[in-house]
Amino acid sequence: MRPRIALPADTLTEATNIINERNAAFAPRPAIEAIVKSGGVPVIFPSVDPEDVRDYLTLFDGVCFLGGSDVDPTFYGEEPFYKLGTTYRKRDLFEIELLKQSVTAGKAIFGICRGMQLINVGLGGTLFQDLSQDLHSTLKHSQAAPGNMPSHHITVEQDSRLHDIIGERPYINSRHHQAIKDVAPYLKITAKADDQVIEAIESVNNDQILGVQWHPENIYKHYDDSKHLFEDFVRRAQVVAERKLNS
Repeated sequence: MRPRIALPADTLTEATNIINERNAAFAPRPAIEAIVKSGGVPVIFPSVDPEDVRDYLTLFDGVCFLGGSDVDPTFYGEEPFYKLGTTYRKRDLFEIELLKQSVTAGKAIFGICRGMQLINVGLGGTLFQDLSQDLHSTLKHSQAAPGNMPSHHITVEQDSRLHDIIGERPYINSRHHQAIKDVAPYLKITAKADDQVIEAIESVNNDQILGVQWHPENIYKHYDDSKHLFEDFVRRAQVVAERKLNS
């Protein structure tokens, strides 16, 4: 049985040309296609009341937290910095609860860009609300190049699962103005850019969680390291599915 992959949806706050309605839930097509091509079955979850998360848990084996708006800084004890971007608290509340219950339930977890930051915040870490707060940040992390092309290199820790998946010096795309500041206790840093901005995290004692700051869904068709990230995630979700089937 192919593993089912939860994709928590973003929310389009403006009316669309197709449905004359605001607050439509959506998931990016490249992420959906990457999951399908890697052997998973995507299931899109709209942001709902966090109390309803428990009813979602039986519907998926892995969850991929995707990109989008900034995480509300009050979740890590800060007031909004003047360069903070758009936030959507309803999504944050749902995804943080989904994350916590997924960790407890042993689901496979993958985070992309905002998704990696959400994982870190949800497990007790903090963020730079804007990279101007990080005095070490000197690279262009919000690239002007097309999103399906890489723009800078990162260095991956040799003693990490990520190194086994993508190697030591991958060339990645970059589209973010926030970054991890303090890493959550359950996590460890596994990659950095040359200016020391954190580019990847993973769980400390197991293979449950992996998060990357770039957007592999936009370049996986042409870059094997990004393709391998989705393949690894779906493999981890497959283990969860088989364990559930045999229990």
